[in-house]
Amino acid sequence: MPLITRRHVLAAAATLPLVRMAHASTGSELGEVLAVSGDGMLQRGAEEMALETGAALMNGDTARTGEDGLALLYLNRDTRINLGVNSQIELANFLSEVGGVIQVGGAMVFDRPDDMPPLDLRVVTAFGEIGVRGTRFFVGPSSGDYAVFVQRGTVTVSNADTTRTLNAGDGCVLAEGAEPGVVTQWSSPRIDAAFASLGVTPTGEPLEDTPDSE
Repeated sequence: MPLITRRHVLAAAATLPLVRMAHASTGSELGEVLAVSGDGMLQRGAEEMALETGAALMNGDTARTGEDGLALLYLNRDTRINLGVNSQIELANFLSEVGGVIQVGGAMVFDRPDDMPPLDLRVVTAFGEIGVRGTRFFVGPSSGDYAVFVQRGTVTVSNADTTRTLNAGDGCVLAEGAEPGVVTQWSSPRIDAAFASLGVTPTGEPLEDTPDSE
């Protein structure tokens, strides 16, 4: 009998239909939390609450996961974000159909369908900024470095007055205060390991029989 793990729960939620969430575009509500496993917190202004499945996400919210936490977030217009362990995302100034700014610490997979209108979105990290225009990419720890990898689409990575463009299959290392690393094609094992750390495959499918202790 297949082993069901917390990563399966989060990854399986990524395949759920979005019809029930089509209403989540009123006011400053941006979307909702699709799934959570382990510890997590949602901060809204001075208020802190548990990060729970079904919780609304509002402009300015910060979602955090703990040492054993994973989360799957949904932002309006079909954008999904997998948040890794010990990670956080602040919806600093995000407009669901236009773009804006989100701030990320730790690991994240950003996924927006190719057939959606492009966003003018900046993802801000401690190691530089990522310009996004409708794509699927990973950012987070990989092989001992903090890095970005593009599975689909194109992003730009900027730091220390240098900007590099990454296309599908490309990755580069980021370091605080330094230029983005040389753009290289990542190997399949490195790609798989990066996405597996968030409970999904590079194409967003649930991992099979992956124990929590990985």
